[in-house]
Amino acid sequence: MKQKIKTRFVLVAGGVISGVGKGVISGSIGKILKEHGLKTTLIKIDPYINYDAGTLRPTEHGEVWVTEDGGEIDQDLGTYERFMNMSIPKKNNITTGQIYKSVIDRERAGEYLGKTVQFVPHITDEIINRIKQAAEGYDIAVIEIGGTAGDYENVPFLFAIKALERELGADHFAYVLVTYLPVPAHIDEMKTKPTQQAIRLLGEQGILPDYIVCRSQFPLDDIRRKKIEAFAHLSSDRIIAAPDIASIYHMPLGLEQQDFGKKLLKQLHLTSKHTPDWNAWQERVHHIEHPEKKISVAIIGKYLANGSFSMTDSYISICHALIHAGAELNAGVDITWIDAERFETNPEKLDDLQSFDGVIIPGGFGNTGVEGKIKAIEYVRTHDIPFVGLCYGLQLATIEFARNVCGLKDAHTTEVDPKTPYPIIDVLPLQKELLQTNQYGGTMRLGAYEATLKAGTLVHQLYQKAEQKAEVKVVYERHRHRYEVNPTFVPVLEKKGLLFSGRHVRADDTNLMEFLELTGHPFFVATQAHPEFKSRLGNPNPVFAGFVAACCQAKEKQSFVQPGAAKQSSVAL
Repeated sequence: MKQKIKTRFVLVAGGVISGVGKGVISGSIGKILKEHGLKTTLIKIDPYINYDAGTLRPTEHGEVWVTEDGGEIDQDLGTYERFMNMSIPKKNNITTGQIYKSVIDRERAGEYLGKTVQFVPHITDEIINRIKQAAEGYDIAVIEIGGTAGDYENVPFLFAIKALERELGADHFAYVLVTYLPVPAHIDEMKTKPTQQAIRLLGEQGILPDYIVCRSQFPLDDIRRKKIEAFAHLSSDRIIAAPDIASIYHMPLGLEQQDFGKKLLKQLHLTSKHTPDWNAWQERVHHIEHPEKKISVAIIGKYLANGSFSMTDSYISICHALIHAGAELNAGVDITWIDAERFETNPEKLDDLQSFDGVIIPGGFGNTGVEGKIKAIEYVRTHDIPFVGLCYGLQLATIEFARNVCGLKDAHTTEVDPKTPYPIIDVLPLQKELLQTNQYGGTMRLGAYEATLKAGTLVHQLYQKAEQKAEVKVVYERHRHRYEVNPTFVPVLEKKGLLFSGRHVRADDTNLMEFLELTGHPFFVATQAHPEFKSRLGNPNPVFAGFVAACCQAKEKQSFVQPGAAKQSSVAL
């Protein structure tokens, strides 16, 4: 007898190549179903053997997304949260490493009572149980499987999905294949053969797609549509076109124009609970694609070693936080990527920062580019250029102030210089005790932490919302770091004018500095957190909203002072 489970499942698998936008398609499907009034969540299955994304290099795998509950996750969960305007827990990211570790741990603990532990049923049961846990309480769970249909490492997950379908019934499932239709330059013709192969490979696992989403550089034409129709044994209305678009936030609108949401609901025997209202979303997408004004922002980072093909993914949440803020202000944000080491070898390049309306120093680890970032922070501080420092950016802003304003010339972080006489940034005593006993995980601050805001400060003002009746005194932002501003030096820094406008008080009464700012500067704000992780289209993070507004004001001021002055184009320095 089939188990009665309320949740329906939409499986999104990929074909041909990875990186064609399965995460965007999955997030868009979730957004559409949510707009129809269905309680929807999303699950990402990553077939790599790593336990999570915490140890993966950003230039190789993209940004490490941090969940509210402290998970270090694949960046696709960030895409889901941005589309859904909701927090998704770390249990919604399932990896091969997690599956096998759990099974082996139970085997070592004797929980299988001497039975032979096998791929079927133990591995597949573990996968199914994790999917059920993540989907519990929801009407629909959208499951994205990383990689492509033909990948060997995907076999356990596809097998488990098919087993879950057998358990619950076919009416609980809809299968979506996202495939790519290339246009080889030497023949200038859209080819369907790779899509046909993807359908065949998925079929080898007993799964036939109910819908095929065709990603392509150009719109899908009738000839190609009919070829796919015939090969997949699907009606024309189940071939969904998804050509390249100016903004990923246009994707739900494009899918809705083809009634994708209604088709999925009908197949899953569900009914729409209310008519979607896309007006606000459309307005913001229009602002993204056709902004009234434009500003230029420099992001000075270190994870740029693999060139322009990787650097965007390394800081993708910052890019989207800027987009969200710009959408509210009808302002486009042109981003220029700058390798911090350039300022170490060519300090005269610092003058180029005057051509930008704002500068961001993002998070990071290690000593690469540190001195270049510190020089850039000094420049924007002394030249009134709007600035945001994120995580490591706050730490380096504190070091710069200590060196150049407080006169502590050799001030540094012990992460880079363990012997600095002025450890402005340090691992705190309790953390050092944990490190000495090899409890490295216990020294990281991961996930959401509260910060109490100081009344009357700029940061306090940024977090106040017109629609909220009560004053916002405490905020929660996500963290991923180990080092902190050393409380010993806080009085010295504050005496010279550095304003710590938000603090987190630990259980042992230690004050951790969460926000800093400078009065008398157009916009100089830094945070120990990663506010970019909680920015959404239609609900931008206050730090980025304030920063983009300040950049717009700086641009207007410069245009007024120097009418007709040309800005440097947004190119890498």
